[in-house]
Amino acid sequence: MMDGGLSKKPVGLRSFRAKFILVVGGAVLFDLLVSGGLALWNVQRLSRDATLEVGQGLEAASQEYIRTYADSTAAQVSLLLKQVHNDVDTLAGVLQAQIDNPARNSDVGAAIARTSPASVILSYDEKGKWSQNAPGSASVVSVWGYLLGQDHQPKPDIQRDLETSAVLDLVAPSLLDHGASKLQMYYIGPRERPIFRTAPYTDQAQTFDRLYPGHNEADFWDFFFPGLYESWQGWARDPKTRPVADDITQTAPYTDAITGKLIVSFFHPLWTADRKDVAGTAGADITLDQLAQIVENVKVAQSGFGFLAMSDGNVVAINGTGEKTLGLRSASDAGGAGALTGLQRSLKGSSQPAIAKLALDREQGIQHLLLQQDGNEVPYIAIVKKLPATSLWVSGPVRQEAMLLGVVVPEREIEASLYAAQAKISEATNRIVLYQILAILMSLLIVTIAVFAASKRITSGISALAGAAKRIQAQDYSVRVAITSKDEVGAAGEAFNRMAEQISYHTENLEQLVEERTAQIEDAKEEISMLNAQLERENRRLGTELAVAERIQLMVLPLQQELEEFEDIEIAAYMRPAEEVGGDYYDVLKHGRRLKIGIGDVTGHGLESGVLMLMVQSVARALQEAGNTDAVEFLSNLNSALFKNIVRTRIDKHLTLAFLDYDGKEMILSGQHEEVVIVRANGEIQRIDTMDLGIPIGLEADISAFIKTREIAFEKGDLILLHTDGVTEAENDAGELFGIERLCREALRLKDQSAEKVVSEIVATLMLFIGSQKIYDDITLLAVRHR
Repeated sequence: MMDGGLSKKPVGLRSFRAKFILVVGGAVLFDLLVSGGLALWNVQRLSRDATLEVGQGLEAASQEYIRTYADSTAAQVSLLLKQVHNDVDTLAGVLQAQIDNPARNSDVGAAIARTSPASVILSYDEKGKWSQNAPGSASVVSVWGYLLGQDHQPKPDIQRDLETSAVLDLVAPSLLDHGASKLQMYYIGPRERPIFRTAPYTDQAQTFDRLYPGHNEADFWDFFFPGLYESWQGWARDPKTRPVADDITQTAPYTDAITGKLIVSFFHPLWTADRKDVAGTAGADITLDQLAQIVENVKVAQSGFGFLAMSDGNVVAINGTGEKTLGLRSASDAGGAGALTGLQRSLKGSSQPAIAKLALDREQGIQHLLLQQDGNEVPYIAIVKKLPATSLWVSGPVRQEAMLLGVVVPEREIEASLYAAQAKISEATNRIVLYQILAILMSLLIVTIAVFAASKRITSGISALAGAAKRIQAQDYSVRVAITSKDEVGAAGEAFNRMAEQISYHTENLEQLVEERTAQIEDAKEEISMLNAQLERENRRLGTELAVAERIQLMVLPLQQELEEFEDIEIAAYMRPAEEVGGDYYDVLKHGRRLKIGIGDVTGHGLESGVLMLMVQSVARALQEAGNTDAVEFLSNLNSALFKNIVRTRIDKHLTLAFLDYDGKEMILSGQHEEVVIVRANGEIQRIDTMDLGIPIGLEADISAFIKTREIAFEKGDLILLHTDGVTEAENDAGELFGIERLCREALRLKDQSAEKVVSEIVATLMLFIGSQKIYDDITLLAVRHR
């Protein structure tokens, strides 16, 4: 192993070190001088250009800032309104779902009446001539005098509304605690039954008596909201008459009867189940403070401010400074006996001529205004943004409203920023020039020292590597390089030493290594051959098992003569597994004069799905032969037997399953599966959803509580189609699904054909649709036709 040292030689002009110093040092020195000089020249030029152009640039930036600020504030206001809209939509969705499902509506109302009687039990007030529930409930509900009977009790239909509207107690508290901050949420009944339920509880009717004399004898909707109910009824007749696409209607700010605060109300009309009339409304109130806080917090420059106005110019939110600057005057606007009242503070009535003439019908970008202050005309910049349009009720028909958000800032404050910016630019320029000169001088000193130091360190290591490489070339593999540094050159020396050791080792042991690798390759080849033979035997075994299972599955399907032995109906069927063994099930079972037709789909396909399908066939046959004629009991017993087998065999499968029971007169449908398609003799198509008739088989030990039945009319010439999702979810080469609509069209086209013809034609159309696309799911189709 060599000592790694090299004889010291003087640094000549032809040495690597001398060349390194000249090239690297010269390049770095030139780069520093050029970049430093350019930097100083650019700084001076930048200063001159900035000073000349900063006026226009800062003015444009300030105007863009004002636009951005206005956009941001408008977005905050819109977001607050959207949050309230979402909460009202949620409450309306719950109440609308109750209206659309009368049975569930009654069940929920009865349950709440039992568990929370304080919500529906009312007390009659002799003085006010109305009834109201006592405190202790999550909401207060008021029933006006003309809705009470002679015994001062709510009329029967009013009592039902009391119970069903109590669902507000379940939903409103959570909505009040979360989302946008709301003052209260409420439900108001339809015109003929306008009960008023509000959360949280307040002295509602007492307050109305004090503030609105005569309301208890008047029609509620006409008294408080003239024209609103009629507008909604117009929407029900023609949805295109809505001012905007959303159903939500908001009011202009008005004084709340209960809290005395300026509020905005948001109504979502509720519709009758047939969507032809109004069934009341869901609503929420927010205080104007929530909108005002966003607008009053606007601060641009030192004294810039924002304002929020209606499209008619009435300002609903502005801070004190802005109100004085714009010269606004306030006036109370009182309507009729029941009209809601609000604050009138109109831009059109401003004492500032420029504000009174301000264009509000369209956005005009930045506007320059001259406002009178202390006898002088002071220039201002203003921008007005329109918020998204909403439906607005004031008094009369609902109309479209787009509120306006304005931002106003004095121009002098913009110019003050210009002068400050110019002074800062000049100061920064002088500071940068001084720092740049010092940096160049310091860099020159550091580079000079670094080049000399690095040249000695780098070139010595390189020279040592060059000498050692020459000895390797001469086949002296014992050479080693002394490592004197831990940088990249040192890493190269370590790599060189490892390479020399490996070359020496492999040169001496190459023949032995070749023999060892050859023996290892032979052993690996023998092991691969054994594994291939084992894999081939396993494939043959699995193939045999699948063939047997497929044969058994086909053997238990109904025979053709079984399908043809019924006098008044004809039945045809088709089944195609996606693999050797499918998971679809269909069967036709006859016992006496009773006929049971079943169809099902096991999750997945393959051997386990096929086994579960065979279990279904066996259990169904046994139950039918045992004379089990009750459809609910039949499905419940079948599920119980299958559930126990699934637990025992640890098959992680279940299936959808439905049966048609026919005794020559009635056709009864039970169980959950795909939609049943019926083509009537007159060409009418009926699709029956089975989701509410049961749950998948094999999920629970007892499903009797979930099973329901439905009687289906089955007359001469009618055609019933049963199918699995392998039909409707089959894909073509473009990824398009065959779909239930296409299946219905084909069934209608073939309605006068025999059941066998219907099945064969639909299957042919399906296969043509699929084309070369792979079939991913089992396909099963049954046609039952009344002769």
